[in-house]
Amino acid sequence: MINIVFEARNRLEPSSKENSLTTGKVRSISSALYKILEDKSIDNVFAHCEQLLNEHEWTLGVIAYNWAYRVRKQYNDKTFFVFEGWLKRYVTDWGDCDDFCTHAFGELLSQNNELFTHIVKWTQHPDFFVRRASAVVLIYPIKHNKYQNLKPFLICDALMNDNHHLVLKGYGWMLKVLSETQQSNVCQYLTKNKNTMPRVSFRYALEKLNSELKLHLMEE
Repeated sequence: MINIVFEARNRLEPSSKENSLTTGKVRSISSALYKILEDKSIDNVFAHCEQLLNEHEWTLGVIAYNWAYRVRKQYNDKTFFVFEGWLKRYVTDWGDCDDFCTHAFGELLSQNNELFTHIVKWTQHPDFFVRRASAVVLIYPIKHNKYQNLKPFLICDALMNDNHHLVLKGYGWMLKVLSETQQSNVCQYLTKNKNTMPRVSFRYALEKLNSELKLHLMEE
């Protein structure tokens, strides 16, 4: 097994000295590192991901979540519990949450909508990033039209008046994405809940609607 942490830091350091690292640059380095990995079986890749995540560094986390997405064709019945463990152990803020959930974890949910029963439980979790994940993880399936057995509005109901602004923004973002395919349903939901939904969630949800609809919903 290559020392993936050493290899990653070795490649990241020159870039960080030359200019600030962005997620895009880290993913480019991640791609180059992945090419030198001989054994690309899911178990071996996940073992490397765990090594990277154990360092609790943003750049190494980006590589780990990128690699987890690269083996998406190998996802199996154990993958959810691996991913859920990573979410609860290694994710600490909204950036990690969104990177993980809008790629690898979202793809898993796309492949198996039945996992939604587990997702609903996250809405009651004490950590805000797990609650945010319950909404953000739906974004990928919605964008790829693989959410037939998911219930986005159920998640919104559970998170409606959450006490953390990043959770409120999270489900507002999810509603915004949903409005691109279910505009009528989203508008009905917003109309029904506009007096109880926090303004930050409401305004996020409106962003993809045309000006006339926005004005109508805001003035009703």
